Amino acid sequence: MRAMINLNSISLLRSGKTLLEDTSTIIHHGQHVGLVGSNGCGKSSLLALLMGELHPDQGDISIDSGRGIAHMAQEVEALNQQAVEYVLDGDLKLRTIEQAIVDAEQKEQHGKLAELHEQLLQAEGYTARSRAEQLLHGLGFTHEQVTNNVRDFSGGWRMRLNLARTLMCPSDVLFLDEPTNHLDLDAIVWLEGFLKRYQGILIIISHDRDFLDEVINVTIHIENKKLNNYKGNYSAFERMRSERLQQQQAAFEKQQKQRAHMESFVERFRAKATKAKQAQSRLKALARLEDIAPAHVNSPFTFSFPAPEKMSSPLLTLDRAELGYGDKALLKLKLSILPGSRIGLLGANGAGKSTLMKTLANDMPLLAGERHDGEHLKVGYFAQHQLEELDPNASPFLHLQRMSPTAREQELRTFLGGFGFHGEKALETIEGFSGGEQARLALAIVAWQKPNLLLLDEPTNHLDLEMRHALTMALQLFEGAMVLVSHDRNLLRSTIDDLFLVHDGKMDYFEGDLDDYSRWLLEQKQEVKSESSDTSEGVVEHSAQGRKEQKRLAAERRKQLKPLKSKVEKLEKKLDKQQSEQGEIEEKLSDPTIYEGANKDRLKALLDQQTSMKKAVADIEEQWMEALEELEQMESDI
Repeated sequence: MRAMINLNSISLLRSGKTLLEDTSTIIHHGQHVGLVGSNGCGKSSLLALLMGELHPDQGDISIDSGRGIAHMAQEVEALNQQAVEYVLDGDLKLRTIEQAIVDAEQKEQHGKLAELHEQLLQAEGYTARSRAEQLLHGLGFTHEQVTNNVRDFSGGWRMRLNLARTLMCPSDVLFLDEPTNHLDLDAIVWLEGFLKRYQGILIIISHDRDFLDEVINVTIHIENKKLNNYKGNYSAFERMRSERLQQQQAAFEKQQKQRAHMESFVERFRAKATKAKQAQSRLKALARLEDIAPAHVNSPFTFSFPAPEKMSSPLLTLDRAELGYGDKALLKLKLSILPGSRIGLLGANGAGKSTLMKTLANDMPLLAGERHDGEHLKVGYFAQHQLEELDPNASPFLHLQRMSPTAREQELRTFLGGFGFHGEKALETIEGFSGGEQARLALAIVAWQKPNLLLLDEPTNHLDLEMRHALTMALQLFEGAMVLVSHDRNLLRSTIDDLFLVHDGKMDYFEGDLDDYSRWLLEQKQEVKSESSDTSEGVVEHSAQGRKEQKRLAAERRKQLKPLKSKVEKLEKKLDKQQSEQGEIEEKLSDPTIYEGANKDRLKALLDQQTSMKKAVADIEEQWMEALEELEQMESDI
């Protein structure tokens, strides 16, 4: 049975507020749906409706769920159970069969045992532990952590365990609410690959636009209490909505001003962009921002980072610096930050990115080396722990007023309004504020101080898509220097000129863009698997016979792997060629003159080519990733 979801004339009220009103939609097997819309529009409530946790006030919902429904729990108990066993519990059918086998063995029911072992085979029970461990490794758990107790993990890592357990559950309908919240970029890239191969219905809420673009093929936008369906990923939705809004005369003038603003910025950046891959990548991102700007014309957030009052060059220098805790050096580097520097930090969790940010913010002293602050250095530092330092008994207005007692009330209110704190909201104590509201306030406090060096450590956590877009636009125009750590690739791609990779106790300039980084991550995982396989080969050492046998086995392994390696290389070359052609099309689309009326037909042709090329790239990329996984699996089996 193929899965299908049918919502017929649904209305839903929550706390006296109508979220959905007489709206319908059908979701078919194989569709990967992204639920989007402003905060409070009803995305999570709709998901709760589909999971049966809420019931509609009008209309009906029918779900043909095939093998069943999987959804991610939001909490994990501190269980005295191994992580891998907790993940295996996600497959209830498997656990039922395993328990039945134990019972049959105790009762010596040999005939039933044969039947149960056949069921275990059909349920892929003999590979279950290996699959569970692969899920955990993909989500960032080390080999040693697989057997750690659930209670030993922090809250964020327990959420990763919940995600792995959900993915372990055989299903034809999968519901995920913000699955990337507790993941780093490495784990997000892995999760994208996994979900792209999911063959059932996927319904997902996420504020990560790059993640949505990779995973979904249908967008449902909740607006004006209706479910509006758009075919395609999030970027396609933005373009289509932008085109629709441009046809509405009431919004036309405001849209044109916003487009003119973006055109001006794109032109200024193009004039000074180098041929470096990351700079070109940012140029393309700017062109895309320019194109979809009208889709955000009704955003509740419009703010900027005020121009720094003074600059000095360099702003900050670390010379022969050793960074870390106690007497343990985690990172050694030399760094000079100049006015206008826009640096993005890449690297796995624990590599030292946040340690570097704390050191740059002067929250941590150097273990060795020298730090030189420019005469006019003024740091604006945003990190998640600063949300905890906000005064719960103070309002957003009072937070700023304490910093600037002589500032005029209207000036403070206008500034806070850009961050979504309008009217009485600016005067409410923040004790009951959501994580997103607190994050917006923390960003407002940073911006109010007029820093000339912004240090942003995961600033998009808790922020919705509209606020992320507003932050991206504000950072585009920021005139000072910036160092950014983020798993939001759209933010990185749109605001950063130089990428640095923090790894193995050092920080190296990363030649390439974020797509190159994704490929680099896959290659690293391949190498780790290969090294692990080599060290566990079990050959006879220190003997001529052992060495001879080792050479024979290695030759046999190379022979078996050669066809698949050749396939991977061919797909990689094909992918590079297609991406190059896609880049040429997007370069043409970045030319502002293409959007003039006289070029309407050419624009349509280019957009059609871009759509076809994106599909071709996605198809080849999926084949490439599948071939890589097949190669990895063969390497681990040999």
